[in-house]
Amino acid sequence: MSLPPTSVPANFSQNMTNGSSCQRSTEQWVYTVMVVYVLVIAVLGIVFNLFVLLVFCLHKKPCTVAEIYLSNLAAADLILLSFLPFWAVSIYKGLYWPFGDAMCKLVNLSIHMNIYSSIYFLVLVSIDRFMALVQPLSHERLRRPKYAKLGCLLVWCWGLILCAPTLVYREVSLFNYNNSLKNVCALNYPNMKVTLLCEGILPVFGFIIPIPIISYCTWKIVGALNQRFTELSSSQKMEHKATTLIMVVLLTFLICWVPFHIVKMIELLVRAKVFTGCALEDVVVMCRQIFTYLAFFNSVLNPILYVIVGKTFRKKVREVFHPSAERKTLTTSSFNSTRTFPLKSFRSESGRR
Repeated sequence: MSLPPTSVPANFSQNMTNGSSCQRSTEQWVYTVMVVYVLVIAVLGIVFNLFVLLVFCLHKKPCTVAEIYLSNLAAADLILLSFLPFWAVSIYKGLYWPFGDAMCKLVNLSIHMNIYSSIYFLVLVSIDRFMALVQPLSHERLRRPKYAKLGCLLVWCWGLILCAPTLVYREVSLFNYNNSLKNVCALNYPNMKVTLLCEGILPVFGFIIPIPIISYCTWKIVGALNQRFTELSSSQKMEHKATTLIMVVLLTFLICWVPFHIVKMIELLVRAKVFTGCALEDVVVMCRQIFTYLAFFNSVLNPILYVIVGKTFRKKVREVFHPSAERKTLTTSSFNSTRTFPLKSFRSESGRR
C-alpha cells in the first residue's frame, strides 16, 4: 500500500514505520489505475477551467465581485491541474522522480497553493454573500471590484507564505521504497518537532480556521434566503441567483475536501504516537490515497457546476460565443417593446377622449 506522492510519501512512511514492525507494500493497481485517473482529471480540468476563464475574460461587461472570486478559484484549479501530469509520471515509475529538485518544489507548491487559496477564496465568497443578503446596506461600499481584487491578491500572498515548508523542506532524495533505492520527491524534515509543526499548518490554516467563518456566513445566508422570494427587491433577487451557485460550489468543495483534512489530522496524531497500531496505520494510508484524489476531482467539478447551476454564467457563454444570436434576441425584444409602447399610449389617449 502506497501513499500518494502529494501527501509526502517518504517522510510519512518513515515516521509510520520507525520503531514499529508494520510492513506495507505497493499494489500494482496504483501504478495503472491512479495514473489514468490523474491524467483524465488533469486533461478535463485544464479544458474546463480554461473555458471558464475565457468566458470571464472575453465578456464585455466587467466581472462582478462574486465572479472575480470564482475566476481566481478557477485559476487556482488550473495551476494545480497543469502540474498533476508530473505526478502521474512519478506514480507510473513507482514514485521515482525524474524531473529534478526545482520541479519537485514547484509541483508541490502548486498543489498546496491550490489547497490554501481555494478555501480562502471561498471564505471571501461567503463573506461577500453574507454582506449582499444579510446586511446589504451596511457593507455596500466594501462590495466593490477593486476591494475584491485586493482580497484575491492577499489570498495568493497568504497561500505562498503558508507554503514556506514546501519550498524549504521538499527535495529529491534517495529513499528505500519497496526494498529498492530510488529518488523520491519528499519532505525531509530535520526532526519530529519540525515535522509536527510544519504538517500542522495545513489542518489549522487550511481547515480549522476558515471552516467556522464559512459555516457562520452560510448559516446567516440560509436564514436570509428563507424569506419569501417575492419580498425581495430586484437587486436582491439577482443576488439570490448568484448565491445559489455559490452555495452549490461551497457544498461540493466541503464534500471533496473535508475527508482529506480529517485524515490529515488523524495522521498527525499517529505521527505524534497518540494513536498506534499497524491496522490504524494501514487505514490512514489507504484513506489518504482515496481522499487526496477525491479532493483533486473538485477542481474538475467547479466548471461543470458553473454551467449547470449558473444561469448568469450560461448567459455570458452565449454572449461570448454566440454574439449574433444574442443581438438578435435583444433586437427582437426591443422591437416588441417599441410596438407595445405606442399601442398603450394610443389606448390611454382614446380613453381620455
